Amino acid sequence: MSLWTKDNQNFERPCMITCALSGVVANRAQCPAIPYAPEEYAAEAKRAYEAGAAVVHIHARRPDGTPSYDVEDYRRIRDAVVGACPIIINFSTGAIGISTEMKTAHVKALQPAIAALNMGSMNYAKYNPKKKAFVFEFVFANPFSEIAEILRVMNDAKSKPEMECFDLGHVANSYPLIDQGLLQPPFQFSLILGVLGGIPPTVPSLVRMVEQLPPRSDWEVIGISDDQWRLVAAAIGLGGNVRVGLEDNFYVSPGVMARSNGDLVEKAARMVRDQGREVTTIEQCRERLGLVNR
Repeated sequence: MSLWTKDNQNFERPCMITCALSGVVANRAQCPAIPYAPEEYAAEAKRAYEAGAAVVHIHARRPDGTPSYDVEDYRRIRDAVVGACPIIINFSTGAIGISTEMKTAHVKALQPAIAALNMGSMNYAKYNPKKKAFVFEFVFANPFSEIAEILRVMNDAKSKPEMECFDLGHVANSYPLIDQGLLQPPFQFSLILGVLGGIPPTVPSLVRMVEQLPPRSDWEVIGISDDQWRLVAAAIGLGGNVRVGLEDNFYVSPGVMARSNGDLVEKAARMVRDQGREVTTIEQCRERLGLVNR
Protein backbone atom coordinates (compact mmCIF):
# COMPACT_ATOMS: atom_id res chain seq x y z
CA MET A 1 0.00 0.00 0.00
CA SER A 2 1.40 3.37 -0.95
CA LEU A 3 1.28 6.49 1.17
CA TRP A 4 0.18 8.47 -1.84
CA THR A 5 -2.99 6.54 -2.61
CA LYS A 6 -5.99 8.63 -3.53
CA ASP A 7 -8.03 6.94 -0.80
CA ASN A 8 -5.85 7.96 2.11
CA GLN A 9 -4.27 11.18 0.83
CA ASN A 10 -6.27 14.08 -0.52
CA PHE A 11 -4.71 17.45 0.17
CA GLU A 12 -7.69 19.37 -1.16
CA ARG A 13 -10.18 17.55 1.06
CA PRO A 14 -11.35 19.48 4.14
CA CYS A 15 -9.87 18.43 7.47
CA MET A 16 -12.13 16.91 10.12
CA ILE A 17 -11.43 18.12 13.66
CA THR A 18 -12.43 15.98 16.64
CA CYS A 19 -12.29 17.29 20.19
CA ALA A 20 -11.71 14.88 23.12
CA LEU A 21 -13.35 16.79 25.94
CA SER A 22 -12.12 15.20 29.16
CA GLY A 23 -10.61 11.71 29.19
CA VAL A 24 -10.72 9.79 32.47
CA VAL A 25 -7.29 10.37 34.03
CA ALA A 26 -6.74 14.13 34.21
CA ASN A 27 -8.47 16.27 36.83
CA ARG A 28 -9.12 19.90 37.62
CA ALA A 29 -6.08 20.14 39.85
CA GLN A 30 -4.11 19.69 36.64
CA CYS A 31 -6.40 21.69 34.35
CA PRO A 32 -9.39 23.69 35.65
CA ALA A 33 -11.28 23.53 32.32
CA ILE A 34 -11.89 19.76 32.36
CA PRO A 35 -15.67 19.12 32.42
CA TYR A 36 -17.29 16.90 35.04
CA ALA A 37 -21.04 17.64 35.07
CA PRO A 38 -23.32 17.29 32.00
CA GLU A 39 -23.83 21.05 31.67
CA GLU A 40 -20.05 21.49 31.69
CA TYR A 41 -19.67 18.92 28.91
CA ALA A 42 -22.32 20.83 26.96
CA ALA A 43 -20.54 24.16 27.40
CA GLU A 44 -17.21 22.66 26.35
CA ALA A 45 -18.78 20.90 23.36
CA LYS A 46 -20.35 24.16 22.23
CA ARG A 47 -17.02 25.98 22.49
CA ALA A 48 -15.36 23.23 20.46
CA TYR A 49 -18.14 23.31 17.84
CA GLU A 50 -17.99 27.09 17.49
CA ALA A 51 -14.21 26.88 17.04
CA GLY A 52 -14.52 24.32 14.22
CA ALA A 53 -14.85 20.80 15.65
CA ALA A 54 -17.25 18.44 13.89
CA VAL A 55 -17.03 15.63 16.49
CA VAL A 56 -16.69 15.38 20.27
CA HIS A 57 -15.16 12.28 21.84
CA ILE A 58 -16.70 11.57 25.24
CA HIS A 59 -15.64 9.60 28.31
CA ALA A 60 -18.39 9.96 30.89
CA ARG A 61 -17.73 11.29 34.37
CA ARG A 62 -19.85 11.80 37.44
CA PRO A 63 -20.28 15.35 38.73
CA ASP A 64 -17.49 14.70 41.26
CA GLY A 65 -15.09 13.98 38.40
CA THR A 66 -14.73 10.23 38.84
CA PRO A 67 -14.99 8.09 35.67
CA SER A 68 -18.36 6.53 34.94
CA TYR A 69 -19.43 3.64 32.73
CA ASP A 70 -23.10 4.02 33.61
CA VAL A 71 -25.56 4.39 30.74
CA GLU A 72 -27.50 7.12 32.52
CA ASP A 73 -24.41 9.28 32.98
CA TYR A 74 -23.69 8.95 29.26
CA ARG A 75 -27.34 9.73 28.53
CA ARG A 76 -27.30 12.90 30.62
CA ILE A 77 -24.08 14.09 28.99
CA ARG A 78 -25.35 13.22 25.50
CA ASP A 79 -28.64 15.05 26.04
CA ALA A 80 -26.89 18.14 27.39
CA VAL A 81 -24.44 18.26 24.46
CA VAL A 82 -27.16 17.72 21.85
CA GLY A 83 -29.19 20.47 23.48
CA ALA A 84 -26.28 22.89 23.23
CA CYS A 85 -25.06 22.34 19.65
CA PRO A 86 -25.41 19.99 16.64
CA ILE A 87 -21.94 18.41 16.98
CA ILE A 88 -21.44 14.69 16.19
CA ILE A 89 -21.20 12.40 19.25
CA ASN A 90 -18.40 9.84 19.66
CA PHE A 91 -18.51 7.60 22.76
CA SER A 92 -15.47 5.82 24.15
CA THR A 93 -15.51 2.09 24.92
CA GLY A 94 -11.99 2.04 26.36
CA ALA A 95 -11.71 0.80 29.93
CA ILE A 96 -9.74 -1.53 32.18
CA GLY A 97 -11.12 -4.06 34.63
CA ILE A 98 -14.75 -4.09 33.48
CA SER A 99 -16.72 -6.53 31.37
CA THR A 100 -17.29 -6.23 27.63
CA GLU A 101 -20.98 -5.77 28.40
CA MET A 102 -20.21 -2.75 30.59
CA LYS A 103 -17.88 -1.32 27.95
CA THR A 104 -20.64 -1.40 25.35
CA ALA A 105 -23.88 -0.85 27.30
CA HIS A 106 -24.03 2.87 26.50
CA VAL A 107 -23.41 2.22 22.80
CA LYS A 108 -26.20 -0.36 22.71
CA ALA A 109 -28.64 1.89 24.57
CA LEU A 110 -27.84 5.32 23.11
CA GLN A 111 -26.54 4.51 19.60
CA PRO A 112 -24.02 7.32 19.12
CA ALA A 113 -23.03 8.25 15.59
CA ILE A 114 -19.45 7.08 16.31
CA ALA A 115 -17.96 4.79 18.96
CA ALA A 116 -14.25 4.40 19.66
CA LEU A 117 -12.64 0.96 19.58
CA ASN A 118 -9.16 0.05 20.86
CA MET A 119 -7.46 -2.13 18.27
CA GLY A 120 -4.90 -4.10 20.24
CA SER A 121 -3.28 -5.02 23.55
CA MET A 122 -0.21 -3.18 24.80
CA ASN A 123 1.90 -2.04 27.71
CA TYR A 124 0.61 1.40 28.66
CA ALA A 125 2.80 3.61 30.82
CA LYS A 126 4.09 7.05 31.73
CA TYR A 127 7.74 7.53 32.69
CA ASN A 128 9.37 10.36 34.65
CA PRO A 129 12.99 10.71 33.49
CA LYS A 130 13.86 13.08 36.36
CA LYS A 131 12.82 10.51 38.96
CA LYS A 132 14.00 7.56 36.84
CA ALA A 133 10.67 5.91 37.63
CA PHE A 134 7.33 5.02 36.05
CA VAL A 135 4.45 7.29 37.06
CA PHE A 136 2.07 4.44 36.22
CA GLU A 137 2.16 1.26 34.15
CA PHE A 138 -0.34 -1.44 33.29
CA VAL A 139 -1.25 -3.90 30.55
CA PHE A 140 -4.07 -2.64 28.36
CA ALA A 141 -5.72 -5.86 27.16
CA ASN A 142 -7.81 -5.78 24.00
CA PRO A 143 -7.94 -9.34 22.57
CA PHE A 144 -9.43 -10.07 19.16
CA SER A 145 -12.38 -11.90 20.71
CA GLU A 146 -13.41 -8.78 22.63
CA ILE A 147 -12.74 -6.44 19.69
CA ALA A 148 -15.04 -8.61 17.55
CA GLU A 149 -17.79 -8.60 20.19
CA ILE A 150 -17.60 -4.81 20.56
CA LEU A 151 -17.82 -4.48 16.78
CA ARG A 152 -20.96 -6.61 16.71
CA VAL A 153 -22.58 -4.25 19.24
CA MET A 154 -21.50 -1.21 17.24
CA ASN A 155 -22.80 -2.69 14.01
CA ASP A 156 -26.15 -3.56 15.58
CA ALA A 157 -26.39 0.00 16.94
CA LYS A 158 -25.31 1.44 13.55
CA SER A 159 -22.52 3.32 15.34
CA LYS A 160 -19.43 3.92 13.19
CA PRO A 161 -16.33 2.23 14.67
CA GLU A 162 -13.44 4.63 15.19
CA MET A 163 -10.39 2.36 15.33
CA GLU A 164 -7.84 3.64 17.84
CA CYS A 165 -4.35 2.39 16.96
CA PHE A 166 -1.43 2.94 19.32
CA ASP A 167 1.08 1.00 17.24
CA LEU A 168 1.73 -0.28 13.74
CA GLY A 169 0.41 -3.75 14.55
CA HIS A 170 -2.89 -2.27 15.68
CA VAL A 171 -3.48 -1.00 12.15
CA ALA A 172 -2.80 -4.49 10.80
CA ASN A 173 -5.27 -5.92 13.33
CA SER A 174 -8.03 -4.41 11.21
CA TYR A 175 -7.26 -6.66 8.22
CA PRO A 176 -8.83 -9.93 9.48
CA LEU A 177 -11.82 -8.00 10.87
CA ILE A 178 -12.36 -6.44 7.44
CA ASP A 179 -12.06 -9.89 5.86
CA GLN A 180 -14.73 -11.19 8.29
CA GLY A 181 -17.07 -8.36 7.33
CA LEU A 182 -17.09 -6.88 10.84
CA LEU A 183 -15.66 -3.62 9.49
CA GLN A 184 -17.15 -1.89 6.47
CA PRO A 185 -15.78 1.02 4.42
CA PRO A 186 -15.32 3.89 4.67
CA PHE A 187 -13.00 2.99 7.56
CA GLN A 188 -12.14 5.48 10.29
CA PHE A 189 -8.76 5.23 11.99
CA SER A 190 -7.24 7.22 14.83
CA LEU A 191 -3.44 7.00 14.92
CA ILE A 192 -2.27 7.63 18.48
CA LEU A 193 1.37 8.59 19.01
CA GLY A 194 3.09 9.47 22.27
CA VAL A 195 1.91 6.79 24.71
CA LEU A 196 4.82 4.85 26.21
CA GLY A 197 4.35 1.25 25.04
CA GLY A 198 3.07 2.40 21.66
CA ILE A 199 4.73 3.81 18.57
CA PRO A 200 7.16 6.73 19.12
CA PRO A 201 5.72 10.21 18.47
CA THR A 202 7.67 11.07 15.33
CA VAL A 203 6.64 12.13 11.86
CA PRO A 204 8.26 9.04 10.27
CA SER A 205 6.19 6.88 12.66
CA LEU A 206 3.02 8.64 11.50
CA VAL A 207 3.94 8.20 7.84
CA ARG A 208 4.59 4.50 8.38
CA MET A 209 1.18 4.03 10.04
CA VAL A 210 -0.59 5.84 7.21
CA GLU A 211 1.19 3.62 4.67
CA GLN A 212 -0.44 0.55 6.22
CA LEU A 213 -4.04 1.80 6.12
CA PRO A 214 -6.45 -0.14 3.90
CA PRO A 215 -8.06 1.61 0.92
CA ARG A 216 -11.10 3.80 1.62
CA SER A 217 -9.75 4.91 5.00
CA ASP A 218 -10.19 8.28 6.66
CA TRP A 219 -7.66 8.90 9.41
CA GLU A 220 -6.82 11.36 12.15
CA VAL A 221 -3.77 11.83 14.32
CA ILE A 222 -3.92 11.92 18.11
CA GLY A 223 -0.70 13.39 19.52
CA ILE A 224 -0.23 13.15 23.27
CA SER A 225 0.98 16.05 25.44
CA ASP A 226 3.98 18.04 24.14
CA ASP A 227 4.06 16.09 20.88
CA GLN A 228 0.56 17.11 19.86
CA TRP A 229 1.10 20.22 17.76
CA ARG A 230 4.05 18.88 15.77
CA LEU A 231 2.01 15.79 14.86
CA VAL A 232 -1.11 17.86 14.12
CA ALA A 233 0.95 19.94 11.67
CA ALA A 234 2.27 16.76 10.02
CA ALA A 235 -1.18 15.18 9.72
CA ILE A 236 -2.61 18.31 8.10
CA GLY A 237 0.28 18.33 5.63
CA LEU A 238 -0.24 14.64 4.86
CA GLY A 239 -3.92 15.18 4.04
CA GLY A 240 -5.26 13.62 7.25
CA ASN A 241 -7.54 14.78 10.03
CA VAL A 242 -6.77 15.80 13.61
CA ARG A 243 -7.95 15.31 17.18
CA VAL A 244 -7.21 17.79 19.94
CA GLY A 245 -8.73 18.38 23.36
CA LEU A 246 -8.06 18.29 27.08
CA GLU A 247 -7.97 14.48 27.15
CA ASP A 248 -4.73 14.59 25.17
CA ASN A 249 -3.02 17.91 25.93
CA PHE A 250 -3.63 20.95 28.15
CA TYR A 251 -1.43 23.50 26.41
CA VAL A 252 -2.03 25.83 23.48
CA SER A 253 1.71 26.59 23.43
CA PRO A 254 4.56 25.90 25.86
CA GLY A 255 3.57 27.20 29.28
CA VAL A 256 0.20 28.54 28.08
CA MET A 257 -2.66 26.36 29.37
CA ALA A 258 -5.91 26.25 27.41
CA ARG A 259 -8.84 28.01 29.04
CA SER A 260 -11.21 25.55 27.35
CA ASN A 261 -11.33 22.86 24.69
CA GLY A 262 -12.35 25.64 22.33
CA ASP A 263 -8.87 27.19 22.57
CA LEU A 264 -7.29 23.94 21.35
CA VAL A 265 -9.77 23.52 18.49
CA GLU A 266 -9.32 27.16 17.47
CA LYS A 267 -5.56 26.64 17.14
CA ALA A 268 -6.03 23.41 15.18
CA ALA A 269 -8.47 25.11 12.79
CA ARG A 270 -6.03 27.96 12.26
CA MET A 271 -3.25 25.47 11.48
CA VAL A 272 -5.52 23.73 8.95
CA ARG A 273 -6.26 26.99 7.15
CA ASP A 274 -2.63 28.11 7.30
CA GLN A 275 -1.75 25.04 5.22
CA GLY A 276 -4.37 25.92 2.61
CA ARG A 277 -7.02 23.41 3.63
CA GLU A 278 -10.55 23.97 4.91
CA VAL A 279 -12.21 22.65 8.05
CA THR A 280 -15.07 20.21 7.46
CA THR A 281 -18.64 21.03 8.24
CA ILE A 282 -20.66 18.54 10.24
CA GLU A 283 -22.57 17.42 7.14
CA GLN A 284 -19.32 16.89 5.20
CA CYS A 285 -18.04 14.77 8.08
CA ARG A 286 -21.25 12.72 8.21
CA GLU A 287 -21.13 12.08 4.46
CA ARG A 288 -17.44 11.10 4.37
CA LEU A 289 -17.75 8.63 7.24
CA GLY A 290 -21.11 7.28 6.13
CA LEU A 291 -22.70 8.05 9.49
CA VAL A 292 -26.24 6.86 10.13
CA ASN A 293 -27.17 7.95 13.66
CA ARG A 294 -27.62 11.51 14.81
